[in-house]
Amino acid sequence: MISDADVAIIGGGFSGTMVAAQLARRNISSILIEGGGRLGRGIAYSTTEPAHVLNVRAEVMSAWPEDLEDFARLVEAEGGSAKDFPERRRFGRYLGEQLEEAVASGAVTTIEAMAVSARRTDGWMVTLEDGRSITAKALVLAIGNQEPASMGVADGISTQRYINNPWGTEARAANERLAGTDRNVLLLGTGLTAVDHVLALDAHGHVGKITMLSRRGQMPRGHVLYDPWPVEADEVPLGNVLKAWRWLRKRAGQGNWRAAVDAMRPHTSMVWRSWGPEEQGRFIRHARPFWDVHRHRIATEVAERMKQLIGNGQLEIVAGRVLSIREVEAGAEVQFSRRPSTLRQGSGQASLRANGTVETRTFDTVVNCTGPLHAMARTVNPVMRQMLDDGLVEVDRIGIGLAADENDRAGEGIWAMGPVTKGNYWEIIAVPDIRGQAARVAEDIEAELAK
Repeated sequence: MISDADVAIIGGGFSGTMVAAQLARRNISSILIEGGGRLGRGIAYSTTEPAHVLNVRAEVMSAWPEDLEDFARLVEAEGGSAKDFPERRRFGRYLGEQLEEAVASGAVTTIEAMAVSARRTDGWMVTLEDGRSITAKALVLAIGNQEPASMGVADGISTQRYINNPWGTEARAANERLAGTDRNVLLLGTGLTAVDHVLALDAHGHVGKITMLSRRGQMPRGHVLYDPWPVEADEVPLGNVLKAWRWLRKRAGQGNWRAAVDAMRPHTSMVWRSWGPEEQGRFIRHARPFWDVHRHRIATEVAERMKQLIGNGQLEIVAGRVLSIREVEAGAEVQFSRRPSTLRQGSGQASLRANGTVETRTFDTVVNCTGPLHAMARTVNPVMRQMLDDGLVEVDRIGIGLAADENDRAGEGIWAMGPVTKGNYWEIIAVPDIRGQAARVAEDIEAELAK
Protein backbone atom coordinates (compact mmCIF):
# COMPACT_ATOMS: atom_id res chain seq x y z
CA MET A 1 0.00 0.00 0.00
CA ILE A 2 1.34 3.44 -0.93
CA SER A 3 -1.12 5.79 0.70
CA ASP A 4 -4.69 6.93 0.31
CA ALA A 5 -6.30 10.12 -0.97
CA ASP A 6 -9.69 11.54 -1.71
CA VAL A 7 -9.27 10.92 -5.46
CA ALA A 8 -7.17 8.58 -7.59
CA ILE A 9 -6.55 9.94 -11.10
CA ILE A 10 -5.34 7.52 -13.78
CA GLY A 11 -3.58 9.40 -16.56
CA GLY A 12 -1.09 12.24 -16.17
CA GLY A 13 -1.52 14.20 -19.39
CA PHE A 14 -3.40 17.48 -19.72
CA SER A 15 -6.72 16.00 -18.57
CA GLY A 16 -5.38 14.30 -15.45
CA THR A 17 -2.99 17.10 -14.56
CA MET A 18 -5.62 19.81 -14.71
CA VAL A 19 -8.28 17.92 -12.76
CA ALA A 20 -5.63 17.31 -10.08
CA ALA A 21 -4.76 21.02 -10.10
CA GLN A 22 -8.44 21.98 -9.91
CA LEU A 23 -8.97 19.60 -6.98
CA ALA A 24 -5.90 21.03 -5.22
CA ARG A 25 -7.43 24.51 -5.38
CA ARG A 26 -10.42 23.03 -3.56
CA ASN A 27 -8.18 21.40 -0.90
CA ILE A 28 -9.10 17.92 -2.11
CA SER A 29 -6.24 15.42 -2.06
CA SER A 30 -5.45 13.33 -5.13
CA ILE A 31 -2.91 10.82 -6.39
CA LEU A 32 -1.99 11.28 -10.07
CA ILE A 33 -0.90 8.03 -11.72
CA GLU A 34 0.95 8.03 -15.06
CA GLY A 35 2.48 4.92 -16.60
CA GLY A 36 3.69 6.28 -19.93
CA GLY A 37 6.65 8.34 -18.75
CA ARG A 38 4.87 11.59 -19.67
CA LEU A 39 3.76 12.88 -16.28
CA GLY A 40 2.43 16.43 -16.49
CA ARG A 41 2.71 16.55 -20.28
CA GLY A 42 0.96 13.65 -21.95
CA ILE A 43 1.56 12.56 -25.55
CA ALA A 44 0.97 15.92 -27.21
CA TYR A 45 3.27 18.05 -25.06
CA SER A 46 6.09 15.63 -24.26
CA THR A 47 7.69 16.04 -27.68
CA THR A 48 11.25 17.42 -27.68
CA GLU A 49 11.14 18.42 -31.35
CA PRO A 50 11.45 22.21 -31.83
CA ALA A 51 9.57 21.77 -35.14
CA HIS A 52 6.48 20.60 -33.27
CA VAL A 53 4.55 23.78 -32.52
CA LEU A 54 1.05 24.36 -31.19
CA ASN A 55 -1.71 24.16 -33.77
CA VAL A 56 -3.40 27.22 -32.26
CA ARG A 57 -2.12 30.56 -31.03
CA ALA A 58 -0.84 31.13 -27.49
CA GLU A 59 -3.80 33.37 -26.67
CA VAL A 60 -6.23 30.45 -26.43
CA MET A 61 -4.01 27.97 -24.57
CA SER A 62 -4.47 28.91 -20.91
CA ALA A 63 -4.89 25.91 -18.63
CA TRP A 64 -7.39 27.85 -16.50
CA PRO A 65 -10.91 28.75 -17.69
CA GLU A 66 -11.07 31.60 -15.17
CA ASP A 67 -7.81 33.19 -16.45
CA LEU A 68 -7.72 32.92 -20.23
CA GLU A 69 -4.53 34.99 -20.60
CA ASP A 70 -2.37 32.89 -18.26
CA PHE A 71 -0.22 31.18 -20.90
CA ALA A 72 -0.14 34.17 -23.23
CA ARG A 73 1.34 36.33 -20.45
CA LEU A 74 4.21 33.88 -20.06
CA VAL A 75 4.89 33.86 -23.80
CA GLU A 76 4.88 37.67 -23.91
CA ALA A 77 7.17 37.86 -20.87
CA GLU A 78 9.68 35.76 -22.83
CA GLY A 79 9.56 38.15 -25.78
CA GLY A 80 6.89 36.41 -27.80
CA SER A 81 3.37 37.38 -28.77
CA ALA A 82 -0.06 36.07 -27.87
CA LYS A 83 -0.52 35.53 -31.62
CA ASP A 84 2.48 33.16 -31.82
CA PHE A 85 2.34 29.38 -32.29
CA PRO A 86 4.83 28.41 -29.53
CA GLU A 87 6.73 25.15 -29.46
CA ARG A 88 4.68 22.35 -27.94
CA ARG A 89 7.52 21.53 -25.56
CA ARG A 90 7.15 25.10 -24.19
CA PHE A 91 3.51 24.39 -23.42
CA GLY A 92 4.64 21.11 -21.87
CA ARG A 93 6.86 23.05 -19.46
CA TYR A 94 3.94 25.34 -18.67
CA LEU A 95 1.72 22.37 -17.91
CA GLY A 96 4.48 20.86 -15.76
CA GLU A 97 4.60 24.11 -13.79
CA GLN A 98 0.88 23.83 -13.02
CA LEU A 99 1.48 20.33 -11.69
CA GLU A 100 4.50 21.43 -9.63
CA GLU A 101 2.39 24.13 -8.01
CA ALA A 102 -0.34 21.61 -7.18
CA VAL A 103 2.19 19.17 -5.71
CA ALA A 104 3.79 21.97 -3.67
CA SER A 105 0.39 22.68 -2.12
CA GLY A 106 0.53 19.25 -0.52
CA ALA A 107 -2.76 18.20 -2.09
CA VAL A 108 -1.32 16.21 -5.02
CA THR A 109 0.96 13.17 -4.99
CA THR A 110 2.36 11.79 -8.25
CA ILE A 111 3.23 8.20 -9.07
CA GLU A 112 4.99 7.13 -12.26
CA ALA A 113 3.73 3.59 -12.75
CA MET A 114 1.12 1.80 -14.84
CA ALA A 115 -2.25 1.19 -13.22
CA VAL A 116 -3.40 -2.33 -14.05
CA SER A 117 -6.69 -2.60 -12.18
CA ALA A 118 -9.27 -0.61 -10.26
CA ARG A 119 -11.71 -2.42 -8.00
CA ARG A 120 -14.45 -1.31 -5.65
CA THR A 121 -13.88 -1.40 -1.89
CA ASP A 122 -15.53 1.14 0.39
CA GLY A 123 -14.27 3.45 -2.35
CA TRP A 124 -11.62 2.31 -4.83
CA MET A 125 -8.42 0.28 -4.77
CA VAL A 126 -6.07 0.90 -7.71
CA THR A 127 -3.33 -1.69 -8.22
CA LEU A 128 -0.08 -0.78 -9.98
CA GLU A 129 2.08 -2.96 -12.23
CA ASP A 130 4.64 -3.44 -9.43
CA GLY A 131 2.01 -4.79 -7.03
CA ARG A 132 1.57 -1.65 -4.96
CA SER A 133 -1.95 -0.36 -4.39
CA ILE A 134 -3.72 2.92 -3.67
CA THR A 135 -7.05 3.51 -2.00
CA ALA A 136 -9.29 6.48 -2.75
CA LYS A 137 -12.88 7.60 -2.29
CA ALA A 138 -13.31 8.58 -5.96
CA LEU A 139 -11.74 7.60 -9.26
CA VAL A 140 -11.03 9.71 -12.35
CA LEU A 141 -10.20 8.02 -15.68
CA ALA A 142 -8.12 10.45 -17.74
CA ILE A 143 -6.09 8.12 -19.92
CA GLY A 144 -6.15 10.39 -22.98
CA ASN A 145 -5.83 9.23 -26.57
CA GLN A 146 -4.96 5.56 -26.96
CA GLU A 147 -2.70 4.16 -29.64
CA PRO A 148 -4.34 3.04 -32.90
CA ALA A 149 -5.75 -0.44 -33.18
CA SER A 150 -3.43 -2.84 -34.97
CA MET A 151 -3.90 -3.15 -38.73
CA GLY A 152 -4.55 -6.65 -39.98
CA VAL A 153 -2.60 -6.08 -43.20
CA ALA A 154 0.54 -5.50 -41.11
CA ASP A 155 0.36 -8.75 -39.13
CA GLY A 156 3.79 -10.35 -38.90
CA ILE A 157 5.73 -7.27 -40.01
CA SER A 158 8.66 -6.43 -37.71
CA THR A 159 8.48 -3.29 -35.58
CA GLN A 160 11.52 -1.93 -37.40
CA ARG A 161 9.56 -1.84 -40.68
CA TYR A 162 6.01 -1.23 -39.47
CA ILE A 163 5.27 1.03 -36.49
CA ASN A 164 1.73 0.83 -35.17
CA ASN A 165 2.07 3.35 -32.33
CA PRO A 166 3.16 6.67 -33.87
CA TRP A 167 3.79 8.20 -30.43
CA GLY A 168 5.86 5.38 -28.93
CA THR A 169 9.55 4.60 -28.54
CA GLU A 170 9.70 2.69 -31.85
CA ALA A 171 8.53 5.78 -33.73
CA ARG A 172 11.16 7.98 -32.09
CA ALA A 173 13.84 5.38 -32.81
CA ALA A 174 12.77 5.24 -36.47
CA ASN A 175 13.12 9.01 -36.85
CA GLU A 176 16.63 8.82 -35.43
CA ARG A 177 17.52 5.89 -37.70
CA LEU A 178 16.22 7.74 -40.77
CA ALA A 179 18.00 10.99 -39.92
CA GLY A 180 20.20 12.17 -42.79
CA THR A 181 19.16 9.30 -45.09
CA ASP A 182 17.32 9.17 -48.42
CA ARG A 183 15.17 6.17 -47.50
CA ASN A 184 11.51 6.19 -48.49
CA VAL A 185 8.86 6.41 -45.77
CA LEU A 186 5.11 5.72 -45.89
CA LEU A 187 2.81 7.43 -43.40
CA LEU A 188 -0.66 5.87 -43.23
CA GLY A 189 -2.85 8.90 -42.60
CA THR A 190 -2.70 12.55 -43.65
CA GLY A 191 -3.81 14.26 -40.42
CA LEU A 192 -1.99 16.00 -37.59
CA THR A 193 -0.05 12.91 -36.50
CA ALA A 194 1.32 12.41 -40.01
CA VAL A 195 2.24 16.10 -40.21
CA ASP A 196 4.19 15.72 -36.95
CA HIS A 197 6.19 12.85 -38.44
CA VAL A 198 6.96 14.79 -41.60
CA LEU A 199 8.24 17.71 -39.51
CA ALA A 200 10.37 15.45 -37.33
CA LEU A 201 11.93 13.69 -40.33
CA ASP A 202 12.56 17.03 -42.01
CA ALA A 203 14.18 18.46 -38.87
CA HIS A 204 16.46 15.41 -38.63
CA GLY A 205 17.78 15.93 -42.14
CA HIS A 206 15.88 13.13 -43.83
CA VAL A 207 15.90 13.71 -47.61
CA GLY A 208 14.10 10.62 -48.87
CA LYS A 209 10.61 10.51 -50.35
CA ILE A 210 7.75 10.67 -47.83
CA THR A 211 4.33 9.44 -48.93
CA MET A 212 1.23 10.26 -46.88
CA LEU A 213 -1.72 8.02 -47.74
CA SER A 214 -5.34 8.19 -46.57
CA ARG A 215 -8.73 7.31 -48.00
CA ARG A 216 -9.45 10.87 -49.15
CA GLY A 217 -5.98 12.40 -49.21
CA GLN A 218 -7.15 15.39 -47.15
CA MET A 219 -4.47 17.32 -45.24
CA PRO A 220 -5.09 19.86 -42.43
CA ARG A 221 -5.44 23.45 -43.60
CA GLY A 222 -3.25 26.25 -42.32
CA HIS A 223 -4.45 29.17 -40.23
CA VAL A 224 -5.22 32.37 -42.11
CA LEU A 225 -6.49 35.72 -40.89
CA TYR A 226 -10.19 36.39 -41.44
CA ASP A 227 -12.95 38.43 -39.88
CA PRO A 228 -14.73 36.31 -37.25
CA TRP A 229 -18.43 35.78 -37.85
CA PRO A 230 -19.85 34.38 -34.59
CA VAL A 231 -23.37 33.00 -34.27
CA GLU A 232 -25.73 32.42 -31.36
CA ALA A 233 -26.67 28.90 -30.31
CA ASP A 234 -30.22 29.22 -31.64
CA GLU A 235 -28.89 29.98 -35.13
CA VAL A 236 -27.11 26.61 -35.44
CA PRO A 237 -29.11 23.72 -36.97
CA LEU A 238 -29.74 20.66 -34.83
CA GLY A 239 -31.13 17.22 -35.51
CA ASN A 240 -29.10 15.67 -38.32
CA VAL A 241 -25.83 15.82 -40.23
CA LEU A 242 -27.35 17.02 -43.50
CA LYS A 243 -28.79 20.15 -41.90
CA ALA A 244 -25.45 20.99 -40.31
CA TRP A 245 -23.59 20.34 -43.57
CA ARG A 246 -25.93 22.55 -45.59
CA TRP A 247 -25.63 25.30 -42.98
CA LEU A 248 -21.83 25.13 -43.13
CA ARG A 249 -21.76 25.18 -46.93
CA LYS A 250 -24.11 28.15 -47.11
CA ARG A 251 -22.16 30.09 -44.50
CA ALA A 252 -18.84 29.21 -46.15
CA GLY A 253 -20.21 30.52 -49.43
CA GLN A 254 -20.85 33.86 -47.74
CA GLY A 255 -17.34 34.03 -46.30
CA ASN A 256 -14.90 31.08 -46.04
CA TRP A 257 -14.77 27.60 -44.59
CA ARG A 258 -12.54 28.56 -41.67
CA ALA A 259 -14.94 31.28 -40.52
CA ALA A 260 -17.90 28.94 -40.93
CA VAL A 261 -16.30 26.11 -38.93
CA ASP A 262 -15.11 28.49 -36.21
CA ALA A 263 -18.60 29.96 -35.95
CA MET A 264 -20.02 26.51 -35.21
CA ARG A 265 -17.09 25.58 -32.96
CA PRO A 266 -18.52 26.89 -29.63
CA HIS A 267 -21.72 24.95 -30.29
CA THR A 268 -20.19 21.68 -31.53
CA SER A 269 -21.06 19.62 -28.46
CA MET A 270 -24.65 20.87 -28.52
CA VAL A 271 -24.97 19.93 -32.20
CA TRP A 272 -23.35 16.53 -31.60
CA ARG A 273 -25.68 15.72 -28.72
CA SER A 274 -28.73 16.65 -30.76
CA TRP A 275 -27.96 13.76 -33.12
CA GLY A 276 -28.93 10.20 -32.41
CA PRO A 277 -26.47 7.30 -32.69
CA GLU A 278 -27.30 6.76 -36.37
CA GLU A 279 -26.58 10.39 -37.26
CA GLN A 280 -23.40 10.42 -35.19
CA GLY A 281 -22.21 7.31 -37.00
CA ARG A 282 -23.05 8.89 -40.34
CA PHE A 283 -20.95 11.93 -39.44
CA ILE A 284 -17.96 9.77 -38.46
CA ARG A 285 -18.16 7.69 -41.63
CA HIS A 286 -18.75 10.44 -44.18
CA ALA A 287 -18.25 13.99 -42.89
CA ARG A 288 -15.55 13.69 -40.27
CA PRO A 289 -12.53 13.85 -42.62
CA PHE A 290 -13.74 17.13 -44.12
CA TRP A 291 -14.61 18.60 -40.72
CA ASP A 292 -11.22 17.61 -39.32
CA VAL A 293 -9.10 19.26 -42.02
CA HIS A 294 -10.94 22.57 -41.61
CA ARG A 295 -11.37 22.36 -37.84
CA HIS A 296 -7.95 21.02 -36.74
CA ARG A 297 -5.66 23.42 -38.56
CA ILE A 298 -1.91 23.73 -38.48
CA ALA A 299 0.34 26.69 -37.74
CA THR A 300 1.04 29.07 -40.62
CA GLU A 301 4.74 28.21 -40.77
CA VAL A 302 3.96 24.48 -40.70
CA ALA A 303 1.53 24.81 -43.60
CA GLU A 304 4.18 26.71 -45.55
CA ARG A 305 6.83 24.04 -44.92
CA MET A 306 4.46 21.26 -45.97
CA LYS A 307 3.73 23.20 -49.16
CA GLN A 308 7.46 23.50 -49.85
CA LEU A 309 8.05 19.78 -49.36
CA ILE A 310 5.19 18.96 -51.72
CA GLY A 311 6.50 21.48 -54.23
CA ASN A 312 10.02 20.03 -54.32
CA GLY A 313 8.70 16.50 -54.68
CA GLN A 314 9.91 15.16 -51.34
CA LEU A 315 6.39 14.85 -49.96
CA GLU A 316 3.53 13.18 -51.80
CA ILE A 317 -0.12 13.07 -50.73
CA VAL A 318 -2.04 10.05 -52.01
CA ALA A 319 -5.75 9.30 -51.74
CA GLY A 320 -6.18 5.55 -51.57
CA ARG A 321 -6.04 2.50 -49.34
CA VAL A 322 -3.54 -0.19 -48.45
CA LEU A 323 -4.22 -3.63 -49.86
CA SER A 324 -1.26 -5.54 -48.43
CA ILE A 325 2.09 -5.15 -46.66
CA ARG A 326 4.85 -7.71 -47.00
CA GLU A 327 8.26 -7.56 -45.37
CA VAL A 328 11.15 -7.92 -47.81
CA GLU A 329 14.90 -7.51 -47.49
CA ALA A 330 14.80 -3.83 -48.47
CA GLY A 331 11.93 -2.94 -46.15
CA ALA A 332 8.15 -3.18 -46.41
CA GLU A 333 6.57 -3.88 -49.80
CA VAL A 334 3.20 -2.14 -49.85
CA GLN A 335 0.45 -2.64 -52.40
CA PHE A 336 -2.14 0.13 -52.43
CA SER A 337 -4.92 1.35 -54.67
CA ARG A 338 -5.30 5.00 -55.55
CA ARG A 339 -8.74 6.50 -55.07
CA PRO A 340 -10.41 7.09 -58.45
CA SER A 341 -10.28 10.78 -59.31
CA THR A 342 -13.23 12.85 -60.46
CA LEU A 343 -12.91 14.45 -63.90
CA ARG A 344 -15.38 17.12 -64.99
CA GLN A 345 -16.02 17.45 -68.73
CA GLY A 346 -17.61 20.88 -68.55
CA SER A 347 -20.33 22.97 -66.98
CA GLY A 348 -23.51 21.03 -66.41
CA GLN A 349 -22.05 17.72 -67.55
CA ALA A 350 -21.88 14.64 -65.39
CA SER A 351 -18.67 13.82 -63.57
CA LEU A 352 -16.61 10.91 -64.81
CA ARG A 353 -14.60 8.58 -62.59
CA ALA A 354 -11.04 7.88 -63.66
CA ASN A 355 -10.08 4.29 -62.96
CA GLY A 356 -8.14 3.82 -59.73
CA THR A 357 -4.72 2.26 -60.14
CA VAL A 358 -2.97 -0.33 -58.00
CA GLU A 359 0.68 0.31 -57.19
CA THR A 360 3.36 -1.66 -55.39
CA ARG A 361 6.24 0.18 -53.74
CA THR A 362 8.90 -0.67 -51.20
CA PHE A 363 9.41 1.60 -48.20
CA ASP A 364 12.08 1.47 -45.55
CA THR A 365 9.51 2.27 -42.84
CA VAL A 366 5.72 2.39 -42.58
CA VAL A 367 4.08 4.34 -39.71
CA ASN A 368 0.43 4.06 -38.73
CA CYS A 369 -0.74 7.70 -38.41
CA THR A 370 -4.45 6.98 -38.79
CA GLY A 371 -5.21 8.60 -35.44
CA PRO A 372 -6.05 7.35 -31.95
CA LEU A 373 -8.21 4.36 -31.14
CA HIS A 374 -11.84 4.95 -32.08
CA ALA A 375 -13.27 1.67 -30.77
CA MET A 376 -13.19 1.54 -26.97
CA ALA A 377 -14.09 -2.15 -26.95
CA ARG A 378 -10.66 -2.83 -28.51
CA THR A 379 -8.67 -1.02 -25.83
CA VAL A 380 -5.50 -2.70 -24.60
CA ASN A 381 -5.00 -0.29 -21.72
CA PRO A 382 -4.90 -2.70 -18.74
CA VAL A 383 -7.10 -0.79 -16.30
CA MET A 384 -9.64 0.12 -18.97
CA ARG A 385 -9.72 -3.47 -20.18
CA GLN A 386 -10.25 -4.80 -16.66
CA MET A 387 -12.97 -2.27 -15.79
CA LEU A 388 -14.86 -2.95 -19.01
CA ASP A 389 -14.58 -6.71 -18.56
CA ASP A 390 -15.79 -6.45 -14.95
CA GLY A 391 -18.73 -4.24 -15.91
CA LEU A 392 -17.54 -1.29 -13.83
CA VAL A 393 -17.74 1.00 -16.87
CA GLU A 394 -19.43 0.66 -20.24
CA VAL A 395 -18.70 1.66 -23.81
CA ASP A 396 -20.78 4.61 -25.03
CA ARG A 397 -23.69 4.13 -27.42
CA ILE A 398 -21.58 4.50 -30.58
CA GLY A 399 -18.51 2.69 -29.26
CA ILE A 400 -15.88 5.44 -29.39
CA GLY A 401 -15.45 6.15 -25.67
CA LEU A 402 -16.93 5.51 -22.25
CA ALA A 403 -20.57 5.99 -21.41
CA ALA A 404 -20.92 8.97 -19.06
CA ASP A 405 -23.72 11.23 -17.86
CA GLU A 406 -24.03 15.00 -18.12
CA ASN A 407 -21.69 15.35 -15.11
CA ASP A 408 -19.05 13.10 -16.73
CA ARG A 409 -19.80 10.30 -14.28
CA ALA A 410 -19.01 6.94 -15.81
CA GLY A 411 -20.37 4.99 -12.85
CA GLU A 412 -20.76 5.23 -9.11
CA GLY A 413 -17.74 7.11 -7.80
CA ILE A 414 -16.15 7.21 -11.31
CA TRP A 415 -15.57 10.30 -13.45
CA ALA A 416 -14.26 10.27 -17.02
CA MET A 417 -12.12 13.06 -18.47
CA GLY A 418 -10.85 14.14 -21.86
CA PRO A 419 -10.83 11.99 -25.02
CA VAL A 420 -12.52 9.00 -23.34
CA THR A 421 -15.68 11.15 -23.20
CA LYS A 422 -15.75 11.99 -26.91
CA GLY A 423 -18.94 9.97 -27.35
CA ASN A 424 -20.64 12.64 -25.22
CA TYR A 425 -19.03 15.71 -26.73
CA TRP A 426 -17.21 14.66 -29.93
CA GLU A 427 -14.73 17.54 -29.57
CA ILE A 428 -12.99 17.02 -26.24
CA ILE A 429 -9.32 16.83 -27.21
CA ALA A 430 -8.34 20.50 -27.26
CA VAL A 431 -7.14 22.55 -24.29
CA PRO A 432 -10.11 25.00 -24.34
CA ASP A 433 -12.54 22.07 -24.08
CA ILE A 434 -10.71 20.03 -21.45
CA ARG A 435 -9.81 22.91 -19.12
CA GLY A 436 -13.52 23.64 -18.68
CA GLN A 437 -14.31 19.97 -18.20
CA ALA A 438 -11.59 19.67 -15.54
CA ALA A 439 -13.17 22.50 -13.57
CA ARG A 440 -16.65 20.97 -13.85
CA VAL A 441 -15.47 17.50 -12.81
CA ALA A 442 -13.57 18.88 -9.82
CA GLU A 443 -16.64 20.82 -8.75
CA ASP A 444 -18.84 17.73 -9.04
CA ILE A 445 -16.35 15.61 -7.06
CA GLU A 446 -16.24 18.28 -4.37
CA ALA A 447 -20.03 18.20 -4.11
CA GLU A 448 -20.09 14.39 -3.98
CA LEU A 449 -17.41 14.13 -1.28
CA ALA A 450 -19.27 16.69 0.84
CA LYS A 451 -22.36 14.46 1.08
